Amino acid sequence: MTAHHPAKDDAVWSRLRQEAERIVGNEAMLAPFLHDMVLKHRTLEAALAYFLANKLASHYLNVTSLRDVMFEGLSECPAIGDAVRSDLEAVLKRDPAARDLAHPFLHFKGFHALQSYRIGHWLWDQGRQPLAFYLQSRIAEVFDVDIHPAARIGQGILIDHGTGVVIGETAVIGDNVSMLHQVTLGGTGKESGDRHPKIGHGVLIGAGAKVLGNIRVGDGSKIAAGSVVLNEVPEHSTVAGTPARVVGKPHVPEPALLMDQQVDHDYCI
Repeated sequence: MTAHHPAKDDAVWSRLRQEAERIVGNEAMLAPFLHDMVLKHRTLEAALAYFLANKLASHYLNVTSLRDVMFEGLSECPAIGDAVRSDLEAVLKRDPAARDLAHPFLHFKGFHALQSYRIGHWLWDQGRQPLAFYLQSRIAEVFDVDIHPAARIGQGILIDHGTGVVIGETAVIGDNVSMLHQVTLGGTGKESGDRHPKIGHGVLIGAGAKVLGNIRVGDGSKIAAGSVVLNEVPEHSTVAGTPARVVGKPHVPEPALLMDQQVDHDYCI
């Protein structure tokens, strides 16, 4: 089965291959690793399926079987491949630690967990919930990121560091959202059914922030690190504190794109 993006038309994949070849030229010890994970594959989809399968395989689900399932999802749902490319470019643009595309593709577990979730979400939509749940468990074990496969997540997403991130079953995340480690998009514990947050486009969620309940976080808003958000957040607002309250307005339409964590200059309602 052919993947969605032919290598000859795929700028992201071409750049990733070139970067891998350059690394091999500078660090020969990594040549076997880079050949196995990047250079021997024809498409980004094939490389990603192989890479993630090697990370998530277990005694009960071997590398070959898991790779085939992942590649099936990437091939049958072109939107996943589009999101992968958008996420990879988002990491490069927003995270100063990402010096090239190869670095996050090979080493950033926030990126790895997000792309693994995307396969799990495809399985969920295919009615293969038991396998999706198994994959969720493996993602949590390997990457320390727990995303329910039924959650709905847009593209252009950055999960920086990833450690401790939890995203609940009925959570919805828009496009171009950035979040840091230990963010929780969870329930209050008192609700059932649709019980998790709805995050708008361009939102920045700081490290350790907890957004709880079926509440809306408006487009272009910013949640300060360590905040506990229990109420609706208006569009283009900055909230901070425990419980969080509006403390100002971001100076840009989509705070997620700049990753500016400061809130003191936002105190200008």
